[in-house]
Amino acid sequence: MATSIDEISRFLAKVPLFRGLKERQLRRIAERMREREFKANEAIVEQGNPGVGLYIVVNGEARVLRRQADGGQLELDRLARTQFFGELSLLDEAPRSASVVADVDMKCLVLNKLDFLDELQQEPEMAIEMLKELAHRFRRIISTL
Repeated sequence: MATSIDEISRFLAKVPLFRGLKERQLRRIAERMREREFKANEAIVEQGNPGVGLYIVVNGEARVLRRQADGGQLELDRLARTQFFGELSLLDEAPRSASVVADVDMKCLVLNKLDFLDELQQEPEMAIEMLKELAHRFRRIISTL
C-alpha cells in the first residue's frame, strides 16, 4: 500500500537530515520520494557500485559494512527507523564507500540524485539546513576514530 505525501512529510520531519526544513519544503521532498522494500540479507547498496541516491529507513534494520583489503568485512554502523545512508551520492560521483545489508525485511524511502538537485535549485536554502546535519554527522564519525 502506498504511503500518502502527508504521511511521508510527517515522517521526514523526524529524519535528522530534514529536521530543519519548513513544512512546504518537506512536502516537496516527500513528493519526490519513492518507496522500496528489501528482504532480510538483501544488499541495499554495494560498496564500489555507483550511488544513485539517498535512502531513509522507514522500518526494519540494516548493517553498514566495509570490505577490507584483506577480504574481511568491518561493521561500521547499524541503521534503524529515521536513519539515512547514501547521502554522499547526492553530492558527488564517487562509488559507494560501504555496503548496506538488510538484517530483516525493510522498507526505505529513496530520493534520487537528480530529484534532489532539482529541489535544491528551486529551494537553495534547503541546502544550508541539510549541510548542518551532514557536518554534525561528519563530526560524530571523526570523534569515534
